Amino acid sequence: METRGVLEGYRTAFKAMGSPCEIRLFAASPSEAERIAGIAIAEVARLEARYSRFRGDSFLSEINRAAAFGGSISVDEETAGLFDYAATCYRESAGLFDITSGILRRAWRFDRGALPEPAQIQDLLGKVGWNRVRFAPPLLQFPTPGMEIDFGGVVKEYAVDRAATLCREAGARSGYVNLGGDIKIIGPRPDGGPWRIGIRHPRRPEALIRTVSLHRGGLASSGDYERCILLDGVRYGHILNPKTGWPVRHLASVSVVADLCLIAGSASTIAMLMEADGPAWLADLGLPHFWVDVHGEVGGSLAPPANGEGRIPERNSTPETPAFAMLDGSREAVKEPT
Repeated sequence: METRGVLEGYRTAFKAMGSPCEIRLFAASPSEAERIAGIAIAEVARLEARYSRFRGDSFLSEINRAAAFGGSISVDEETAGLFDYAATCYRESAGLFDITSGILRRAWRFDRGALPEPAQIQDLLGKVGWNRVRFAPPLLQFPTPGMEIDFGGVVKEYAVDRAATLCREAGARSGYVNLGGDIKIIGPRPDGGPWRIGIRHPRRPEALIRTVSLHRGGLASSGDYERCILLDGVRYGHILNPKTGWPVRHLASVSVVADLCLIAGSASTIAMLMEADGPAWLADLGLPHFWVDVHGEVGGSLAPPANGEGRIPERNSTPETPAFAMLDGSREAVKEPT
């Protein structure tokens, strides 16, 4: 706990969507902080219950049961909004950001340490493609049986934004929401200063490669190392090209800052999927960003001046620095690509 005039800082840790999470905010009393954090946590729990693919009673599972036999289903306004956003990302990425591509995980079992059979990938690709889906709100139709929707690249970031919005509506003016490394600022520190976020090096998790300071907005990262297979010196990450069924191989990590964490998250993922074209796409997009490629080259509008080799030196992070933690004072938050 730390004091800032009449406000004190409180941190609430919890787990949601398979990730360690926290809400950090300044409030007049412990009960006020608990009340505000409880509202945000309840909203995150609601969205997880509604859109988790791991829950048979979720609305997403109901959608996928309709998709399995080539049926149709009506969706509510909130779900339609998520589909509309996903469709926009599909168009803007020339089909690379595709919420039907999650079915490819059936071939890519990263816990087995072996590559899938090409024939299995090819078979699954016949069930991938947002263009195969017909969506005329509120009706969602699946002319191709056996397809599957996965909101994994959308819902957690949307939940961060929702939680931060509810915190502000409940009276919080300083703090942040951090869901497994996807971050949305509620408001600057009480003294008006920014929150500092350290981005871990994609090949050296004990080191910070970059620090950014945020007064507002959201930050999200995508990377190739969170789940991967290493075979004969080649890294096969979990971000899969929906057109080939194989992992992307050019960028190791991308971090993006935007007004909404949802936008930051989809932009970082699209850049990863665009591979060699990702840095130029990010530059045209105009959002603050930072990238590291598989050779250690770095770039982006948030990149500091490079050394003579086009790389920046890693900064050692302290052993007690937890993953995804936003730390107080002169210490830094830590953001990992996901």
